Amino acid sequence: MPRIAIAGFQHETNVFGATPADMHAFEIADSFPAFLRGEGVLTGTEGSALPLAGFVRAAAADSDIELCPVLWCSAEPSAQVTDDAYAAITSELLSGIAAAGQIDGIYLDLHGAMVTDSLEDAEGELLARLRDQMGQDMPVVASLDMHANITPDMVSNADALTVFRTYPHLDMAETGARAFAALRFLIDGGTLYKAMRHLPYIVPLHAQHTGSPPCDAIYADIAAAGTTATGWADLGIGFPLSDIHHTGPCLVGYGYDETELQQMFDTLFMQICAAEDKFETRLWQPEQAVQHALDHLHAHPPETVRRVILADVQDNAGAGAPSDNTDILAALAAADAGPALIGMLDDSAAAEKAHQTGIGGVFSAALGAGTGLPSTPFSAEFEVVGLSDGIFDFTGEMYAGCTANTGPTAWLRLAGREQQIDIVVSSIRCQALDQAVFRHLGIQLEDYHILSVKSTVHYVADFEDLASLHLPVSSNSLAPCDLQHIAFRRLRAGVRLGPKGPEWQPVTG
Repeated sequence: MPRIAIAGFQHETNVFGATPADMHAFEIADSFPAFLRGEGVLTGTEGSALPLAGFVRAAAADSDIELCPVLWCSAEPSAQVTDDAYAAITSELLSGIAAAGQIDGIYLDLHGAMVTDSLEDAEGELLARLRDQMGQDMPVVASLDMHANITPDMVSNADALTVFRTYPHLDMAETGARAFAALRFLIDGGTLYKAMRHLPYIVPLHAQHTGSPPCDAIYADIAAAGTTATGWADLGIGFPLSDIHHTGPCLVGYGYDETELQQMFDTLFMQICAAEDKFETRLWQPEQAVQHALDHLHAHPPETVRRVILADVQDNAGAGAPSDNTDILAALAAADAGPALIGMLDDSAAAEKAHQTGIGGVFSAALGAGTGLPSTPFSAEFEVVGLSDGIFDFTGEMYAGCTANTGPTAWLRLAGREQQIDIVVSSIRCQALDQAVFRHLGIQLEDYHILSVKSTVHYVADFEDLASLHLPVSSNSLAPCDLQHIAFRRLRAGVRLGPKGPEWQPVTG
């Protein structure tokens, strides 16, 4: 019976973020489980949509497999992973695999965009250390997030990589299952040829939605090109905010026939390059977005307009932003636009004050902007409408099976306003990608004409049917989507900043 060691170590690093990911960040539960070890890796992810859970379910369908779980951990996207945390987790992971005894293969549930204080390519380094420990003949397969910045070290030190093909990420478990199929093939003595190549341009996060052109066609072509039974290709579209040499889209391919693989790979690469001018990268300023939302609502009969969603794409916790920007809140208040709802805004002091005040009470606060960015706090009186401990189950497709921990959380309302403007305030950052972040407080989303969610694209999976118009809004925060205004330092010379954008060159002198 083949024995497979399995482990997971996930972080999406925004080097422009405000706070690092230390060991505590990996130990606590947030949108994903707390640090899991041993058999807890299986029980703690069971029933979830995580890649490792998909791998485990695929393995369970194969009665001839024994799994040796080591560890699984993740931290909310943020600035760099501290060297101490990386060293501790990597050491525990490698020693756990060594202690597993005789094994026939290894599966790792990775992200692909982890940066530490000292390492640009943390996953490549982890795989290299694993390869040094286990030798060249040990089959090693890893699954990656679609936002992975795939590097030569990742490809050379893993026998195969499988990558999410949807954004919002609705195929995480499926990607883990594809990793199992590849690993099983290798354990049974199969050989895979590899191909990889980086695209000449970077794609901003808000333009990566796989339900919109051209990503819908790109990923449909990738899915049609092959399967783990015939050879396949995957595209890590990249996480620009990691700012490493290999930032940006990278196509990888695997096949059992080298000639057929190269033909498939070259065709896909040319198709993806030809789609460069089809990306939509516009961002709306907060005041423009609010006015456009109001115009849209007024111009259409009520029965034809559901509501407008203003996506606060640059203050998204899921991309490492602090989620405390108040630019859209200020624009809504200035226009007296409502009924409107914003969330989740991270402000533990305001959440604590709301809990002290109690439901029905009113308190004064300077809300948000705790990171000291040019965005200013929003000072007002707030009525406490609802309270929670921040522990609730996600109900949308993407995070189904996971439990949120947003700390003490409050549903606030601007006091003394003609139009109702509500804010959900958390104590632990959480991307508003699931209706449960609002509904667990008793909020009825259907009561609002304008929703502002601190999310880039993931919210679409659970919120799309609620709105007739979606606008990506540019607020002043730490997950910028306008690539030409990001102070990159480590990109490769000549890569284009956005589709059809200018070429990046290192600053000299």
